[in-house]
Amino acid sequence: MVEDEQKVADALREGLVEEHYDVVVERTGEAAFFRINTENFDVILLDLGLPGRDGLEILSALRQRGTKTPVLVLTARDTLQDRVSGLDAGADDYLIKPFAFAELLARIRALARRGRVADAPRLIVGDLEMDLITRKVTRSGTPIDLTVREFELLEYLMRHGGQVVSRETLARDVWKETARTTPLDNVIDVHIARLRRKIDLEGTAVKLIHTVRGVGFMLREGEP
Repeated sequence: MVEDEQKVADALREGLVEEHYDVVVERTGEAAFFRINTENFDVILLDLGLPGRDGLEILSALRQRGTKTPVLVLTARDTLQDRVSGLDAGADDYLIKPFAFAELLARIRALARRGRVADAPRLIVGDLEMDLITRKVTRSGTPIDLTVREFELLEYLMRHGGQVVSRETLARDVWKETARTTPLDNVIDVHIARLRRKIDLEGTAVKLIHTVRGVGFMLREGEP
């Protein structure tokens, strides 16, 4: 949720947490833009009147970068042109303040359903292929032997191909660790290094696994 008004953000967060949603709040467009590009979310609730960068600028920039996360705009801007501008910028839905909380919940549920892509039996990035049914991985037709954890890590990177994935996100979504007092950074780095040795073999012209210094990792053809 991107909302600069503290009272509004606190009230919405409290209500959503009571409905068993995991909510992250950012109060500026810049902070939200960085977080959305380094973590993964099911739905984004976006206010338009933000300090610094306007919400529409943030939305347009996200769509230009290929972010497909459903966005629900929450705003007091209620003219027809405002709604048209929001939808043209890439919003999936538009809700005018003040609104009924029950309607917000219904729209979030609808966007969350829309945002779930049905699992494909095969993931492909360049010449790297993963069969999710047989759990076989090949690159240019050559089989690659992976451990269970390496397979899970590679699957996550392939599903988020072209996106920067932070270590915190991998710890949460792949290792399912949310309450550790010490980070898993070293463990994750070791697994990434092992995976890179298997995927990006010596002599391979096109590298697929990239480290984005200070941010995380990305799987894509060529340098990010």
